[in-house]
Amino acid sequence: MINLWRRAAVLAAKTPDSRNRSADLFRALSILVVIFGHWLMAAPYIDATGLHIDHILVRAPWTQWLTWGLQVMPVFFFVGGFSNGITWDAATRDGRTYGEWLSTRLRRLLYPVFVLIVFWTLIAAIAHQAGVAAEIIKVGSQIALVPTWFLAIYAVIVVLAPLARMVWLRWGMLTIATLALLSIGGDLLYFYFDLKLLGWANYLFVWLAVHQLGYAWLDGRFASTGASITWCLIGAVSLIAMVKYGPWPLSLVGVPGAEVTNTTPPHLPLLALAACQFGFVLTAQGILNRALQNLRLWAATVLLNGMIMTIFLWHSTVMILLFGVAVLAGGVGLQAEPVSSAWWSARAVWMLVFMIGLVPFVAAFLRFESATFTNNKTPGVWRLLMGTGLMAGGLALTAYGGIAGNNLVGLQLNALALFFVGAFGAGIVPYFNRVKNLA
Repeated sequence: MINLWRRAAVLAAKTPDSRNRSADLFRALSILVVIFGHWLMAAPYIDATGLHIDHILVRAPWTQWLTWGLQVMPVFFFVGGFSNGITWDAATRDGRTYGEWLSTRLRRLLYPVFVLIVFWTLIAAIAHQAGVAAEIIKVGSQIALVPTWFLAIYAVIVVLAPLARMVWLRWGMLTIATLALLSIGGDLLYFYFDLKLLGWANYLFVWLAVHQLGYAWLDGRFASTGASITWCLIGAVSLIAMVKYGPWPLSLVGVPGAEVTNTTPPHLPLLALAACQFGFVLTAQGILNRALQNLRLWAATVLLNGMIMTIFLWHSTVMILLFGVAVLAGGVGLQAEPVSSAWWSARAVWMLVFMIGLVPFVAAFLRFESATFTNNKTPGVWRLLMGTGLMAGGLALTAYGGIAGNNLVGLQLNALALFFVGAFGAGIVPYFNRVKNLA
């Protein structure tokens, strides 16, 4: 850990003053909030009738209001747009090709996910051979892998990012307005014309619109305080009106068993939330950038960003494994009724346990987030595009249905085949890299 801090401190000292450091902080904080939300909302418990897998959004509907503060994926997407814009502009200036840029971005994004999927494939196969029920493997792997859903669509958006940047530079805010109108059309098809399948196109329209906000941020389109406050107010008022008068539910994350959720597929309330959060980020960036001139605080931000994807990818796995240990230990820590005062007290302890349990996983798997690829040969663009599409499809299927299957090996072979074939096609494979020793 000392070496990691020293490395972060060196990088922090080399950072130019012109860098918008708040973007790095918002990226890390948004993912930490998501992790906190996942750890908070899972509510398994044991009573006289056995083990129950519960969720506080179902058990106590009032907690759905909490999702208005815990749903921060829009922040990740427009911070992603900000970062993609910077790196693509730099690649263009340096004469790098689209394939070179895309390969670098995808390897950094998806290689740690490759390791996670390999891990769960082995766990699921071993558990199946040991006689563990397929339903238990399915639920456990689904909870562990569902956080990867956003990487499926984000990988597709990274593929489109240079084109989206070109369109932004040509037409600016008209691109966001067009995507917003397409999102409205998607929701009309979903809710009013009962063409739900077509409504799933909003996965692209909504999140690409949010990603475009990052380009607006990068180009300083709304630098004034008045503009940022206006974004906040429009987003907040729109969000309140939508859930009060429209067909959209209150919760801004998926509620188990709900017929309609605001996230699968994404619906218009997420665009309203994105507008509100965008305004908040614009308002807060000046204060944060000044604070982050402090070298220690900035070094801590650099350190956190260097491991945030590893923390995110493994946090649900740690939660599932620790809950499993508690069940095997006779239900220790799981006897309290969800949302009772005793449950809230126990949840505070569980949060600490999760953080401690996450440490060895981060220590073991951080190297894959920081891997360098010794084979500098870039796969052809069509290989990259097809590989990314296959990986995204495989990720979506495992996030939606877990990794267990009703077959001889106990695995969801179609999803895994898509993912691993895509990984080899796009060059996201272990033998293409050398792992840095960061211990």
